[in-house]
Amino acid sequence: MLEFAPRIFDTVEAEQNMANIKSARKRARQAVQRRAHNMSLRTVARSAVNSVMKAIAGGDKKAAAAALTKSQATLDRVAAKGVLHRNAAARHKSRLAHAIKAMH
Repeated sequence: MLEFAPRIFDTVEAEQNMANIKSARKRARQAVQRRAHNMSLRTVARSAVNSVMKAIAGGDKKAAAAALTKSQATLDRVAAKGVLHRNAAARHKSRLAHAIKAMH
């Protein structure tokens, strides 16, 4: 059976409107790499928030607090790299902390 690789729209070579200038082609290649890196960092940030939400849903306040500590470091790191705005990271951390504080 033949296996076909899915078409990857992120590759510059697959684009119809390829730049003619060498520096523009390089910038397009760099943009693809940067986008892939930023997408992975956004995924890490979302996973960190989700791990805290799972711990909150589990009802264990100590486990949720420990998960919050880890996720705060992750959110700060992602915000420092500019993938997530620093105010957005602060908002996520604040809302998670309030949710943990409201646990009984």
